[in-house]
Amino acid sequence: MILKVVRSDPAEPGATALLHQSHALMQSLFNPEENHFLSIEALQSPSIAFFTARQGEEILGTAALKNAHTYGEIKSMFVAEAARGKGVADALMRMLEDEARAQGLPMLRLETGNLLHAAHRLYARHGFTPCGPFGDYEAMPTSVFMEKPLP
Repeated sequence: MILKVVRSDPAEPGATALLHQSHALMQSLFNPEENHFLSIEALQSPSIAFFTARQGEEILGTAALKNAHTYGEIKSMFVAEAARGKGVADALMRMLEDEARAQGLPMLRLETGNLLHAAHRLYARHGFTPCGPFGDYEAMPTSVFMEKPLP
C-alpha cells in the first residue's frame, strides 16, 4: 500500500464523508456536552492545518492540527474502519508532528474520549502522556487529556 499524507480541504467529499463517520461515532458514544469535535467549517479556519491519508484517490484517514500559539492541538483524527491497523494513523501522527515543528510549536496536546482505547494506545506509542485539561476544556469523566513536548 502506497500511502500519502497531504494537506487537504475538509470540505472535499471523501474527507467530509470520513468526518461525518467520526462525528456519528462520537455522538453514539458520548453525550452532546462531551463531544468536542469541530465542524467541517471550523476545520477550514486559517489556524488549522487539515490532512488526509490517501491510497491513490481513496481517503483512508483524516487529522488536523490547530495552532493554539503556545501548543498545537490534534483534532479530527480518524481512520476508516477498513484501513485500521495498516499504519494510516501512524502516518498521520508523523505528519502532525512535522507540521507542529514547522510552525515552531513546542508541544502537542489532545483531548479524546475515555472509551477510545485504540486511540489511547496510538497516542502513547507516539510519546504522549496524560495531562490535565487545557485551553477551554473542563475536566469530565469521559475526557482523556494527553500531551507531548516537541524537542
